[in-house]
Amino acid sequence: MIYLNNAATSCPKPDIVYDKVNDFFRSSAFNTSRSGSGSSNSTSREIFMVREKIADFFTLQDSSKIVFNSGATEALNTVIKGVLKKGDQVITSCLEHNSVLRPLRRLKAERDIDINFISFDKKGEIDYQELENCIQDKTKLIVLSHASNVLGTVNNLVKISEIASRAGVLLLIDAAQTAGVIDINLSDLAVDFMAFAGHKSLFGPPGIGALYVKNHSYLLPLKEGGTGSNSLSTDQPELMPDYLEAGTPNSIGIAGLGAGIDFIKEEGISKIHQQELKLLHRLIEGLNTIPLIKSYGRDDITNRTAVISFNIGDRSSNQIAFELENKYKIEVRAGLHCAPILHKNLGTLGQGMIRVSPGYFNTEAEIDRFLNIIESLI
Repeated sequence: MIYLNNAATSCPKPDIVYDKVNDFFRSSAFNTSRSGSGSSNSTSREIFMVREKIADFFTLQDSSKIVFNSGATEALNTVIKGVLKKGDQVITSCLEHNSVLRPLRRLKAERDIDINFISFDKKGEIDYQELENCIQDKTKLIVLSHASNVLGTVNNLVKISEIASRAGVLLLIDAAQTAGVIDINLSDLAVDFMAFAGHKSLFGPPGIGALYVKNHSYLLPLKEGGTGSNSLSTDQPELMPDYLEAGTPNSIGIAGLGAGIDFIKEEGISKIHQQELKLLHRLIEGLNTIPLIKSYGRDDITNRTAVISFNIGDRSSNQIAFELENKYKIEVRAGLHCAPILHKNLGTLGQGMIRVSPGYFNTEAEIDRFLNIIESLI
């Protein structure tokens, strides 16, 4: 199989991740802070060490601001539902994933929040002036993706954070597509919250992610429950990260995520990104020579992740993806990619798009084979 769907989840994982998960599951995967045994303590130490690794990875001094959860979706829901109150305004974009759109839609119905959508240009980048112009007195939160999961264009975090900071508006960044492949220096950015998935460019297992919280006093927890701390009280602890980490943590996933970060540091984040962009460049050049191909977003590899989406004439994207997988053993992603407003804006709600996202472990030979097959299909 040729796997070209790394924007959904990276595959394969580095061997260090498989080895860590296997060893940890067999020897140390106990419930943290729920007993006085050495086994439980070793699990607690592992979780703490990975939290420290993540903080260092994003240049943070205080690792207690990193909250583990099931992934970017839970992290986004935690902030959106924990911050917004009745009558608040939130600004987001037409690029966003359903992990942003669906909780906002629910709060619009339940809390009468006002949602303001800003547009994006033909390259897939948001309009920064429109973002600034949309801010009102009642604007409580700005929610934006660092990079589109469909178009791959990377938005300018410095510009976005400066706009939010000047206006005194809370800022939530969805870094599901960029964490692990693009440097994010949180200590230099006015970002209040950042959600990221562990199973994509951070090379962790599925079912693990985290949320950066600059100041937890701005939000209510999404869930309350056991934390292994201050068990005498029936109130949720105010101490971070316990305040947002009720329930049994995914210690196996956390251990695997830590190994993924170790791999990135060993290889170098820039090396990983450049290798992926090299494959993307080969894809773009090849697709541009094939008739009937219509690609979307940027036509170069600057300021983007390794994602390209395209269509072949008026053929169904799902039909093409089905044929690629079942006849040629090539896995891509087709359809609407959980981003319906983006597709509505681009006129592709009915057809969807074929999304190709090479990863660090793909080869030029695999890209060439994919291009040859696409040409043969046409």
